[in-house]
Amino acid sequence: MAGPNKNFRHGPKRQRRTEPKRKEKSNELDEVLQLDIDKLLKKNKPEVDSAADAPTPPPSTLPELFTEIEVTVEEISSTGDGLALSENKDHVYIVPFTVPGDKALVKVVRHVKQLSYSVTDFLKVIEPGPQRRDDAIGCKYFGKCSGCQLQMLSYEDQLAHKKRIVEKAYANFSGLIPELIPAIGDTFPSPQQYGYRTKLTPHFPAPPGSGKGTPESEPQVPPIGFTYKNQRRHLDIEDCPLGTDIIRQGYKSERKRVAENLAKYKKGATILLRETTSRTPKEASTDANGSSDSKPTIPITYENKNKPEQESGDVITIDRPTYTEEKRCVTDQNATSVEYIDDYLFTNKAGAFFQNNNSILSGFTEYIRQQSLAPNTDTSSTAANPPSPIKYLLDAYSGSGLFTITLSPLFKSSLGVDVAGDSIISARDNARANSLPNTGFAAADAATLFKDVPYPADQTLLVIDPPRKGCSEDFLQQLLTYGPRRVVYVSCNVHTQARDVAVMVQGDQKKGLRYDIESIRGFDFFPQTGHVEGVAVLNKVAI
Repeated sequence: MAGPNKNFRHGPKRQRRTEPKRKEKSNELDEVLQLDIDKLLKKNKPEVDSAADAPTPPPSTLPELFTEIEVTVEEISSTGDGLALSENKDHVYIVPFTVPGDKALVKVVRHVKQLSYSVTDFLKVIEPGPQRRDDAIGCKYFGKCSGCQLQMLSYEDQLAHKKRIVEKAYANFSGLIPELIPAIGDTFPSPQQYGYRTKLTPHFPAPPGSGKGTPESEPQVPPIGFTYKNQRRHLDIEDCPLGTDIIRQGYKSERKRVAENLAKYKKGATILLRETTSRTPKEASTDANGSSDSKPTIPITYENKNKPEQESGDVITIDRPTYTEEKRCVTDQNATSVEYIDDYLFTNKAGAFFQNNNSILSGFTEYIRQQSLAPNTDTSSTAANPPSPIKYLLDAYSGSGLFTITLSPLFKSSLGVDVAGDSIISARDNARANSLPNTGFAAADAATLFKDVPYPADQTLLVIDPPRKGCSEDFLQQLLTYGPRRVVYVSCNVHTQARDVAVMVQGDQKKGLRYDIESIRGFDFFPQTGHVEGVAVLNKVAI
């Protein structure tokens, strides 16, 4: 088989990214946005006939800052912002809260001349584009708040847009030729498009009148909420419809509590709102023959050990067929929050990371299960020498055990590894609570986890779920040395995922292996926003 480098198109537009670019950058979204801007300008650059000796049109004259202008939006970028061209098509205006075809009134707030774009504040739509659905907007703060970008799109169009984000991520950041990238799957939808967030963190600045040296007076209640788009200024938000019912109730209670205790907040603060759930089984009913209609399940009870001051005090009770469910809002970072995914129970510190959209987690984890033990793709196997089945699970960046636990019943043995000691403690508690004796967890840096892996590589599934910056180069090289049979790469940043997947596809000639991409698909964990999660499935092939 030819070496993997022959599968790449070389040249300044398609070269692999260099190591310094792997570092996490504060302007990561700027880089993604800039690529969309550059491609829009290139696509609309007028063709100049050199033989005709036609004069080059003068560059656009940019309006003064804070001038109001009318623009027509061409497309939505991967960041969720609309992009509009100047009259000469040589400059781009970034226009939030718009769709292609919108004619909008905007205020120009910043020029970045050297990169050919300007930032604008959205004022209003003069003429709506064909995709605009103002009747779909579910929040009165949309158009000001920086939290959502896509409420003006139908949900069908949101899912299509997020599929394009994944497609562009692999086209722009992987450096792979198109033949090596499978068709991107349709975006997996969220069952709930509003009322899905189980965690919110609104914040507020120092209350006016509370600083040193100010005249003695009653401090005023500051704006509590999130920031204005393109600004650091806080926007007072009384209610966020993305939150679940208990989060919205807890938010109102916490706003009231802050207002009553302003003296405690000399510097402002961030409020934690985290949903926690308890389930109490109902007594099983019996028929005339004394047979019970209950089915054995994983234990669904969890004792609430939080103190009253660690919660907002709000409770929502839901009657289910076999149990009663109570929802509460945790407000203390170190208190315990409880999540259920189907019958799997997960406890965490309320301030620790856990996926914030519970409504999608059942379908999401079922999809990962379906991808875990796919048909053999080992081209070196034969009928006389069949491959060994995948028996082991190695979960890097395991956190409190979401994948390790929900996948564990498929495997002979499972091991989750995470650098955060608190997460490992929660993961071990979760394994015991879900009666999974074949599941272990170890606190270790993911970059060194392959040194002591107890599983044979050809019988192992590796699940990766790194932070936004993606995997380190060292981690990827260790992965290639170990060579797990199959990899499921879950990512909250499809751009760094595309970069890392390309390293695996390129492989290592000396190690004699590389990976083929079986599938790539986006998951809509955050409806109404420009964010999309990605899942890539890869199989090892010999060189």
